[in-house]
Amino acid sequence: MDINWLKVLGIIITPIIAFIVGVAYGGIVRNITARVQNRFGPPVVQNFWDIIKLYSKKTTVSHGWMHHLAPVFAITASVTTLYFIPVLRDSKLFANLSFSGDLIFLLYIMVFGSLGMALGVGQSGNPNAAIGVSRGLSMMVGYEIPFVLALVAIMIQFHTTSLNDLLAVQDKFTNWIIFQSPIAFIAAILAFLGMMGYAPFDVVIAPAEIASGPPSEFGGKYLGLMQTSRSIFTFAKLVLFTDIFLGGAGDFGTLIVKTFLLYMIPVLTGIVNPRFRTEQAIRFFWKWPTVFGVIAILAVVMKG
Repeated sequence: MDINWLKVLGIIITPIIAFIVGVAYGGIVRNITARVQNRFGPPVVQNFWDIIKLYSKKTTVSHGWMHHLAPVFAITASVTTLYFIPVLRDSKLFANLSFSGDLIFLLYIMVFGSLGMALGVGQSGNPNAAIGVSRGLSMMVGYEIPFVLALVAIMIQFHTTSLNDLLAVQDKFTNWIIFQSPIAFIAAILAFLGMMGYAPFDVVIAPAEIASGPPSEFGGKYLGLMQTSRSIFTFAKLVLFTDIFLGGAGDFGTLIVKTFLLYMIPVLTGIVNPRFRTEQAIRFFWKWPTVFGVIAILAVVMKG
């Protein structure tokens, strides 16, 4: 059997790039938030040093095998999700493992990490962690509905469940799906606010209320692995939305510009909004975003 070494190289490089970009975005966001609040933030590289420091530490806290496996579930879901998203269009090196029907697969695999974390956190016995997990699963049910409705509308409109096929129909600026299916984009971007976890939808971590929620019992290498997973998953979600709605990117310069501008939507929304209560956040997703998702499907079906 012939081995495609170019694809193997891409599989190795992709999560490294995702980690670097995701952590760098987090550092930039800390500085943007600080400037909006009329203060100075830490150096952009501070997040890198924090994660390196976490990996250098040891922890004696143990609550059983599932507690050990929770960060593994998280990093597995993040990297697997990334592997099935084409990072650059028309690139053999960064095409990764995308296939016909990958959108359906991604809808399933993206929740794998959250469910694994729920099992691990539940074994810790920390009430703050349990509250954070219950909030996280509730939030996931809230934003997944409009997100799925938006994707269903796009699948029906373009008769495909393949990311590569969706990239192919966006061969020029005017053909981006954001313009061809704007109502589906509105539903998806509103769901995206919840997926990114910034205010007003930061009910899962909520340090002032539940001491950081799910990560409360994790420290050292465990927390470092979770931070790594979060950085990679952030990049994966940004690339996914870029591929679906913004025509993807043919080079890394374009990819950075598109993903960063997309990232600023939940970041700036979070800076100017206080936190919702959990029930407020869920009600929000089940109102306008869900309505836009249903309208998007009806518009496609009626158009024929």
